[in-house]
Amino acid sequence: MEEKDLVYSGKSKNVFNITQGSHSGKYRLVFKDEATGYMENGKPVFDPGYDAVVGEIPGKGAIACRFATYFFKLLKEKGIPSHYIDTISENEMIIEPAEALGFPVESPEFAGSTPLLNLEFTWRNNATGSFWRRYPFVRPCKNINTLVEVWTKGDSDVLITFESLEHIGVMNKEEIGQSIELVKSIAQIVCEEFTSKGFHVIDGKFELGRLKHGDGQIVIIDEISPDVLRVCKGYSPAQNGDCKTYKQCALTNYSEGKRTIKNKNQVSASEFINIFL
Repeated sequence: MEEKDLVYSGKSKNVFNITQGSHSGKYRLVFKDEATGYMENGKPVFDPGYDAVVGEIPGKGAIACRFATYFFKLLKEKGIPSHYIDTISENEMIIEPAEALGFPVESPEFAGSTPLLNLEFTWRNNATGSFWRRYPFVRPCKNINTLVEVWTKGDSDVLITFESLEHIGVMNKEEIGQSIELVKSIAQIVCEEFTSKGFHVIDGKFELGRLKHGDGQIVIIDEISPDVLRVCKGYSPAQNGDCKTYKQCALTNYSEGKRTIKNKNQVSASEFINIFL
């Protein structure tokens, strides 16, 4: 596939337009070995809850592709629409062309103006990560019942309200409602699958888009992989869903005006991916 056929290059994937063969007109999605996280004492700590690429993990792209294939096939069995068509190699899959949910820049003549390239739907079972950093009055790891947020995705992700999306014209109220329910349905399937294997999903993030063919149905696009999920072990829920072991698990800090939170029982991707592959 030639570089001129590159449609999109992201932190964890490249997308190419297929111009010939049986899949002509479709897209080829190629998973990379690059991984996001943060630096600690000069060393990379890989964590899907962060957005900066801090290094490479050999074979990660193939693992992510196999993982995504597992869950896209599971969603298809459950009747959940996606852009997935087929997996053709250890780190490549064929997908339906789709447009990420976005919005063109309305006044490019104003310095600093930029288009909304796509949206990222974050869903949270527990109050941790950036959610707790924004709302530190909430008890760490509190059950928040698959709360759905939406973010603009780019060099710096920004939280945006659903009401803003409606009034700006990015999505109408019906599309917003459908998208939230779609995200919750997928999250439930993913969480149930992990629960059946003895793990608990803390939170995750999905991207949605409109299929270019047909009536522009909004479906899940991009991926479902270790890059978009935070998972823990040792979860012990009380009757209201709050984790009873949060005092032993959650580590918070406040220094130089910045809050941090880590989860001691969060597992690395390598600890749970083999269960599904």
